[in-house]
Amino acid sequence: MAQDKTTQPPVVAASSNDLNKLRAAVLGANDGIVSTAGIVLGVAGAAASKETILIAGFAGLVAGAISMAAGEFVSVSSQRDSERAFLVRRRAHISTNHDSVADELVEIYREKGMSKKTAEQAAHELKEKGFLNRELEKESGIDPDDITNPWSAAIASALSFTVGAIIPLAAIAFSPDAWRIWVTAIAVLLCLILTGTLSARAGQASKRKAALRVVVWGIGAMVITYAIGHLVGVSVG
Repeated sequence: MAQDKTTQPPVVAASSNDLNKLRAAVLGANDGIVSTAGIVLGVAGAAASKETILIAGFAGLVAGAISMAAGEFVSVSSQRDSERAFLVRRRAHISTNHDSVADELVEIYREKGMSKKTAEQAAHELKEKGFLNRELEKESGIDPDDITNPWSAAIASALSFTVGAIIPLAAIAFSPDAWRIWVTAIAVLLCLILTGTLSARAGQASKRKAALRVVVWGIGAMVITYAIGHLVGVSVG
């Protein structure tokens, strides 16, 4: 009998920039959901009015989005500076040790399974065509065409934080006062499950572990902030 030879789609590796934007977006969304939920539930726990809760939540949204963008920009800028400094040092080394770095590339190819003859031929062709530097840079783990971009990470982080923060704010704004705590908590948990699952799917990781991790931390944050808000409200009242 003929065997089923269904072709599996190739696994395409995400670029450094794509992974960086994905990380910033997921982190921003989760932080926006959890931190804003913590603010509105903490204020709600103090028996504040809906208007007061929404003002506090909106202030937290604006401050959080700016903070996330600034943090991502500084962090990714430092990473980019390190990558560029490495490339400068690497290129200087290659320019003064052309033959030895060609031998280095041969050894890299042989470790990947190439025969010595094939590895030497590949390194020789790259050297003749002027691509030796670029190939060694990629083998070092840094693609000069894919240097991390701090602006894209900052924008992705700020936007995703804002989108995440809107969830608990909308839940508080449109739910009856008697049910606002439960509606907000359920909406937040569902969104955390979604973001955890999507991030795991994009990174080809375990969806269950990712969703469980963000849900546990989300529940902990909401319970603690609500309890503190309730205690403060009782003591002040």
